[in-house]
Amino acid sequence: MKQSVLAWKTGNRENGVSSRTLIMGVVNVTPDSFSDGGNFLDPAKAMAQGCQLVEQGADILDIGGESTRPGAMAVSADEEVRRVVPVIRGLRERFPELLLSVDTSKVAVAAAALDAGADILNDVTAGLGDAEMFPLAASSGAGLVLMHMQGKPQTMQANPTYRNVIQEVEGFFRERIAAAEAAGVQTAQIALDPGIGFGKTLDHNLELIAHLNRFQVFGCPLLLGVSRKRWLGEITGREVDNRLAASLGGAAACVSGGANILRVHDVIESCDLVRILDKVKQTRLRTTHE
Repeated sequence: MKQSVLAWKTGNRENGVSSRTLIMGVVNVTPDSFSDGGNFLDPAKAMAQGCQLVEQGADILDIGGESTRPGAMAVSADEEVRRVVPVIRGLRERFPELLLSVDTSKVAVAAAALDAGADILNDVTAGLGDAEMFPLAASSGAGLVLMHMQGKPQTMQANPTYRNVIQEVEGFFRERIAAAEAAGVQTAQIALDPGIGFGKTLDHNLELIAHLNRFQVFGCPLLLGVSRKRWLGEITGREVDNRLAASLGGAAACVSGGANILRVHDVIESCDLVRILDKVKQTRLRTTHE
């Protein structure tokens, strides 16, 4: 039985994700992100951070101008544009071939980011935050990340409740993929993110990671972000600055379960991790088919 080949279409590029796990490095141009809030609010510092992550091995940089941590307050589209566009433009000039993602749910920000050189729209609302997001993805051909979130960042961790979290996230993906396709988005443009920590308890997060294979039925790459998140601290008792080992453990569980792209803060360590996991996967497939 041959391994199916999975690729993610971002503009004119097709990015293979079957044999190699891609690493998406986080560049938060915000004053209030949970792990590095304020460190890279200055565009020059954000640019320097992006360059460092590329040198460390990041395949993708995800630039965000609005925090989506639990309890985070919304910012205006104009402020988001002011924060992210200079960084995206600078990184595009510095790295012409690098995949650049903008973390936004506002189409005005997404459009400005695409004009500045972004390739991917990473929307935590999966198009529900702005009805024009899907038409923009369709007309631009950009990669599109559809993430599941129960509620909004301001309230999502108040009391997340599901009858069956796997079935509900699966149903959400089915509905949002259909809506994107109805707007003209190609399935090959779409990646799916179950939204670990976004309106989920510890048990919900663990269930989703343990059953990632349920979401492979859609034929879209799976993108997961578990880096430094609160649920890791619930298990280990570690504060956010001391969750590297826990983050790598969570990342390993995600890749072993079927994740194709990891959104991370610690790029060097995550690259080393996936090199080992990918080699083991390739060896297992080769020896199974011999």
